[in-house]
Amino acid sequence: MASQNGMRAQVAGCSTVLTMNSYRDERRSLDARDVDVAATLGPVPLSEEQARSLRRKIDWHIMPFMCIMYLMTFMDKTTLGEAAVLGILEDANLSANQYDWLGTIFYFSYLAFQYPQNLALQRFPVGKWMSINIFVWSVILCCHAACKSFGALFAVRFLLGICEGAITPGFLIVTSMFYTREEQTLRVGYWFLMNGFAVIILGFISFGVLHTHTPNFMPWQWLMIITGTITLVTAIFFWFFFPDSPTSAWFLSAEERAQAVQRIRSNQTGVENKHFKYPQFVEAIKDRKTWLLAFIAGSANVVNSLTNQRQLIVAQFGFNDIQTTLLGCVDGVVEILTIWLGVKLASSKHIGRAYAAVLMYVPAILGCILVSLLPFSNKVGLLFSYWICIFAIAPFTIFLGWVAAITSGHTKRITTNAIVLCAYATGNAVSQFMWQAQYQPRNHIPWAIITTTNFCSALGLLLLRHILAADNAKRDSEGKDLEEESVYVVRLQDGRE
Repeated sequence: MASQNGMRAQVAGCSTVLTMNSYRDERRSLDARDVDVAATLGPVPLSEEQARSLRRKIDWHIMPFMCIMYLMTFMDKTTLGEAAVLGILEDANLSANQYDWLGTIFYFSYLAFQYPQNLALQRFPVGKWMSINIFVWSVILCCHAACKSFGALFAVRFLLGICEGAITPGFLIVTSMFYTREEQTLRVGYWFLMNGFAVIILGFISFGVLHTHTPNFMPWQWLMIITGTITLVTAIFFWFFFPDSPTSAWFLSAEERAQAVQRIRSNQTGVENKHFKYPQFVEAIKDRKTWLLAFIAGSANVVNSLTNQRQLIVAQFGFNDIQTTLLGCVDGVVEILTIWLGVKLASSKHIGRAYAAVLMYVPAILGCILVSLLPFSNKVGLLFSYWICIFAIAPFTIFLGWVAAITSGHTKRITTNAIVLCAYATGNAVSQFMWQAQYQPRNHIPWAIITTTNFCSALGLLLLRHILAADNAKRDSEGKDLEEESVYVVRLQDGRE
């Protein structure tokens, strides 16, 4: 199996291999570096029952790690939002503008290092590279507790953003390596809904440290130490037990590794290739869909500014610190339910990804409008309207699974992922600045911007669906048989086949 044309191959320790089309007698030389890593495993028989059994085994061995790790990283990066009601503003003498900058710089560094991180994910073993970043991440998070000024917090937030740049693209690559297109949306949803569990767990930890009274050590500092330590331990387990690809997964036998590759052959995306292919890079840059994906990612993540602002917003509704901390747990429950509903709808053949995402945007847009229009004295109504806004998180989850499913070729995939996640970082970074003190407490301007960008994202998803449907119709009308593109790669020994 190769990156774009579905090659089936057998390669063993040679610098040049020969490709032989299975239907036509065409031969050409091919650099072994251009061959997907899956080419080291030949085609094997695979029944439906074997495929289901193999999928269950893969689920049990990698999904728990992905879910736990995504939970920890999201919990860690949202500690800033919780810290806002745990004393960090007063302890570090932060103004509202400086606090917004701490949220923004995280995504600026994420943006700046996103493509280098993606290149590293191609060059090095995916699981190991993510483990290193997560380990460094945990140390940096613990260092937050020693920071008592804007400058120090600015520096550690910048470093945290660099490490974050490896997590989501790495998870997207791993998901596309182990799962078929039909399975990817649901699996992305599984690890993405851990964000909701992270909010719940962080809420309870914050509630606990809020009642902690230690000399010269504030509750927000305990929050950083606790979450950073848990992440550090998780990173160590991740290093030893998380696989880099199906071809080297420790929990699969040699036969199962070949079957795992065979199972995802229908993706026509390959598994992994450590060689950077410039033509695929250019193809990704020139592809109109790449930039539409970037537009969707950017507009869909303006609402994500609520991650750092949610505690302040709920407090402004009229709730005290303890109430605000506990009500934050409900945010997590709503996020879990909406993401689960969204990916279930997206996995339905009768609805599909685009329509499912748009359906989730409808209540989200309604919630944003209600937050702006309801009387400010109706704090319960405002709270429920805010919770309805969280429906806007689900479409991006659906979208990420879609990105992984429609991009083939390892270099093109990591390039597309980098562009999409740069747009994600841009949306997150610039949206922090709209929560200005002059707009508080009603925040009409920020809510209007979120409403508009949610609507634009929905339109973008519908346009993407139209483009993909048109491309599929064109391909079908040409009657191109993908099997005709299948080739076998055979080993050359002493110049002979």
